[in-house]
Amino acid sequence: MTDLTLLDITDTAASLAAGDFSAEALLDAYLSRIGLHEGDLNCFITLLAEPAREQARAADQRRARGVGRLSALDGVPIALKDNIDLAGVPTTNGMARLRTPARDSEVARRLRVAGAVLIGKLNMHEGALGATTDNPHHGRTQNPWRRGYTPGGSSGGSAAAVAARFCAGALGTDTMGSVRLPAAYCGLAGLKPTYGLISTRGVVPLSYGLDHVGPLCRSHRDLGVLLAVLAGHDPDCAESIQGRNALDGEAVDLRGLRFAVPLAVAATTCTDGIWEDFEVHVDALRHHGAVVVDAPLPSPDPTGTRLAGLLISEAEAGHALAEHFLANREDFSDGFAKMLNYGRTAPAHRLVAAQRQLAAVKVQMHKLFDRAELLLLPTTSQAAFPFEQAPPPGQADFTQWANHAGCPALSLPCGLSPDGLPLGLQLMARPLADGRLLAMAEAIAPLLPALALPVPGN
Repeated sequence: MTDLTLLDITDTAASLAAGDFSAEALLDAYLSRIGLHEGDLNCFITLLAEPAREQARAADQRRARGVGRLSALDGVPIALKDNIDLAGVPTTNGMARLRTPARDSEVARRLRVAGAVLIGKLNMHEGALGATTDNPHHGRTQNPWRRGYTPGGSSGGSAAAVAARFCAGALGTDTMGSVRLPAAYCGLAGLKPTYGLISTRGVVPLSYGLDHVGPLCRSHRDLGVLLAVLAGHDPDCAESIQGRNALDGEAVDLRGLRFAVPLAVAATTCTDGIWEDFEVHVDALRHHGAVVVDAPLPSPDPTGTRLAGLLISEAEAGHALAEHFLANREDFSDGFAKMLNYGRTAPAHRLVAAQRQLAAVKVQMHKLFDRAELLLLPTTSQAAFPFEQAPPPGQADFTQWANHAGCPALSLPCGLSPDGLPLGLQLMARPLADGRLLAMAEAIAPLLPALALPVPGN
């Protein structure tokens, strides 16, 4: 029999519907891989094998009774980043400990209603405030493509688990790139939706105004499957929006599609091979009739904007975690504690200045979509790097803009670096054009080279 973990969510759903295999057999295939390779990769903080088995059996029983499938995710193993609440299961937020919630997060609730099999909680960068997933409490998560290399972050465990085929898909969170960065480093598709389209209730805050929940998958088409389940207004979430038409999207003809490469100086910040690979994809779009227009980003130097977002994140995380921080300082590493203290003690005028800076960037970003329907950039300026190497300060330079603008953005796997590691192509669209963005990804994906999945242990 074909290894069931090789199927993406879309094909898995079709096969489950056809009765080609059971949800329990599918779960067994994933648990077998976890048993073989988790010790090397360290993706999970909490593995939920027995609850997942009960959920898989329930999916099989529904099918045996002739009950219609609850959704395309019915019986499909999905894992959650460990800053997302699952009732009765500890939420560590990548810290030593934080809380054991009595209530599901809204995204977990929606996954349960859809029949998804919730297989576990995944490692992450401590507090979601970093991009390596070198976690001082739960250990390093290894990149399945190469041991000793970061899978990115802060949703590094989510990306590594999907790339290693420990689950069919996973949820991460993205504040300035924390879904798209690990997606690029691990050769996956990752989506940051329009701000507020997916509820953040039951997700540990990093920045109330920048946080997004998003899926990581092995194919671009799976992003839409998960988004259809996760999107929707949540009256218990202050940031949630209605977004009724955000998922609408007809097939895209590349001929005449107006797109922009908005950061002209990006080539000077990319390591060898990154910009050259990106230009190949730009040329492919032109060859298929797409039109490049001039639409520069609000600033040619992204450092100041990124630092403004970092300051706001440190301050808002310091507020969100204040009670636990003051009572249980030992649950925080010294590095994370220092960042929280920095945000907690920042002068009010600095916080206001940072907020006003990002508000201006948001307005300017929205104006770009009057010129171009699609913004195109490399997801990152480098491929994954060794843990022993200092993290590049500008990892989020290309991803941060979509968070400041609240617009949907996704990363598609688009080739390999000269060193043989995955690269990502980032697509951005106007707010509430999530369905249109996915349709553009559908049109562009066939122009990109297919990446074979890594083989952990080989």
